[in-house]
Amino acid sequence: MANQLPVKVVAVEERVWSGEAEMLVARTTEGEIGVLPGHSPLLGLLKEPSQVRVKLAGGEQLTYDVSGGFLSIDADGVTVLAESATPATPESH
Repeated sequence: MANQLPVKVVAVEERVWSGEAEMLVARTTEGEIGVLPGHSPLLGLLKEPSQVRVKLAGGEQLTYDVSGGFLSIDADGVTVLAESATPATPESH
């Protein structure tokens, strides 16, 4: 199995999702970023509103509509700290 990326998607009131992923894609105020295992540490401000896509092993993808917050990448993985994060509807992809 390839290296996996520990991911946490957290909103103000709750942990929305956590687990292992192959990649995370998010849009920051500086542009879109793809995060793979071993990514350099980074703190980014999420563009508002935007989406965060979590690509799982086997090709499955989870997509969340996020509002406000930050993307934090460190040695422990990636954490999305959003004011709100909800599963995206098919028409919002």
